[in-house]
Amino acid sequence: MWWSVVLVLNLLIALGTISFTHYAYRWMYPECKNGKLPPGSMGFPLIGETIQYLIPSYSLDTQPFVKKRVARYGKLFKTSLAGKKMVITTDPEISNYIFMEEGKSVNLWYMDSFNTFLGAALINSTTTAYIHKYLKNLVLSQVGNESLKEKLLPKIELMINQALNSWSTQPSVEVKECTATMIIELVLKELLSYDSTKSTHNLVQMLSEFIKGMMNIPLNVPGTTFHRCMKNQKKVLQLMKDILHDRKNSTEKPKGDFLDQLIDDVKKEEFMSEELAAVIMIALVFASFETVSTAFTVAMMFLTDQQAPLVVKELLVEHQAIINNRENADSPLTWQEYKSMTFTPKVINETLRMTNGVPGIVRKANKDVHINGYVIPKGWIIMVVQTAIHMNPEKFKDPLSFNPWRWNDIRSNIVGKSFIPFGGGKRNCVGTEFAKVIMSVFFHVLVTKYSWTKVKGGQAVRWPCLSVKGGFHIKVSQKIE
Repeated sequence: MWWSVVLVLNLLIALGTISFTHYAYRWMYPECKNGKLPPGSMGFPLIGETIQYLIPSYSLDTQPFVKKRVARYGKLFKTSLAGKKMVITTDPEISNYIFMEEGKSVNLWYMDSFNTFLGAALINSTTTAYIHKYLKNLVLSQVGNESLKEKLLPKIELMINQALNSWSTQPSVEVKECTATMIIELVLKELLSYDSTKSTHNLVQMLSEFIKGMMNIPLNVPGTTFHRCMKNQKKVLQLMKDILHDRKNSTEKPKGDFLDQLIDDVKKEEFMSEELAAVIMIALVFASFETVSTAFTVAMMFLTDQQAPLVVKELLVEHQAIINNRENADSPLTWQEYKSMTFTPKVINETLRMTNGVPGIVRKANKDVHINGYVIPKGWIIMVVQTAIHMNPEKFKDPLSFNPWRWNDIRSNIVGKSFIPFGGGKRNCVGTEFAKVIMSVFFHVLVTKYSWTKVKGGQAVRWPCLSVKGGFHIKVSQKIE
């Protein structure tokens, strides 16, 4: 009898070993029925190469994970991250092709943790394409060129003046936290007509926790980063619902802002619900502050280093000339003055080129994608790594050097495919001009009215999103007239 039990156990172990070996082999050497897969390694089953990918990199340069594989396999290679079979590209031409294929052979895709954070209503709806078109038009109506020109520009300048004046009264400020707070307050006030000082929540901290949880396995267990992320998501979602309900129940006449439009659309659009409206409000606030506040931090790091005096001097010359050409020096910045800036856009471009706050731009193949003699199978994820494209020495000489003057000679064809800070194709960020206006106005006020010195911090780290270890702290002082 015991021999029979032992025999059965041994048989089960043998079968389990054979099954796992077969599964592991298929995972490590996936089949491609309609062609040849790109070269690369799939790593261990399920885990893939996630551990290697998540090793922190203390540099603004391309992550070592990507650089090593590009050197070994080329600019298109396969891997597996967070349980997903994936192809990564660092080639501008391939990346542009992927962007142009959206809606045909590839679709928008978000990581599972991002889906969970924003909710299935926004990400996985059968009307996703329609929703994204609706959102694009809605956001453009609020922060597009016309709105910026006619309404938002003076309000942005006023808020930046108030923020910098407040910073100058403090012993030091942490750049990302303060700029993020400034942008969030701007978005809440101008688009949702909400005074953030009424809230007991720290929106910057709660939304920043999301960034930390985004690249983690979505395991909602107490003690995990993702669990903290989801706790904050519930608080933020409830806050947005409260703002929505307060406006719906208000007896004041409509304000004509983003929130009013959302409330009207809840009544008119079949796909829209209060839950989805609240999620859209979260997405709007998050998209507004994260990339720009990270860019501000990197910009201030560069404007404070050894090469800073030359850049700051040229910025000051440009912005002081704008003031000197006015009849009234204290007049607010006009749209014509903003559009007349020539050096400031180069500083912004160089900052965005070197920042690349997110690990990459992702899409999902909805059919086999044939490219450069390889096949990306249906269902696989495709990641375009902006950092590697922006740090390509063939396109940008001495790429780790902060050099705004390089933009004097960069051709438009390089900008179109090798400079993609706001994405590409149909998904080019609708808030691009909004972000550039905020940065331009910030530099205008900063260099003409203030001086600053570094207090502490300044170590860039990619894990895998860009952050600054310990933050970057500066002391801001008003210039003496």
